[in-house]
Amino acid sequence: MKLAIFLFLVVLIGFLAYVRLAPSDPDFWHVDPLNAKKGRKKNVFIQRPDEGKYPSPEFTLDVQTLAQRFDDFALADENVSRLAGSPKEGFVTYVARSQMMRYPDYISVRFIDLGQGRATTAIYSRARFGYSDRGVNRRRAMGWLKALAAQL
Repeated sequence: MKLAIFLFLVVLIGFLAYVRLAPSDPDFWHVDPLNAKKGRKKNVFIQRPDEGKYPSPEFTLDVQTLAQRFDDFALADENVSRLAGSPKEGFVTYVARSQMMRYPDYISVRFIDLGQGRATTAIYSRARFGYSDRGVNRRRAMGWLKALAAQL
């Protein structure tokens, strides 16, 4: 019995270490939201301009300013870091880690110039582990955009 408990704890600690320390390959996770496919998992949220239940909002900003302000806003969260891309490129992928377990979610954002000083976003947010995230990726993306709009 003691051996079974010990082995269970070793496996559990190994899994938790893997979740926290597994490398994030930018070549795999830096995916353009305009080309992303949802698949079968429920832990994915895709938002594109004029598409779906949650179309991307428009901002009265040029695309570079929107990209920089979004980046500043996202990186102000201590649980978020930039994995690939940059605001200058107009395409960034962030890693957001959950508070307690430190599970990584990947949020790829494409900034789109609509002309005449207007811009919008396309967002592809997904969890690395698990099948369902109970809407966390959708709520995060929508919350970021709502808070950013309130700041502007």
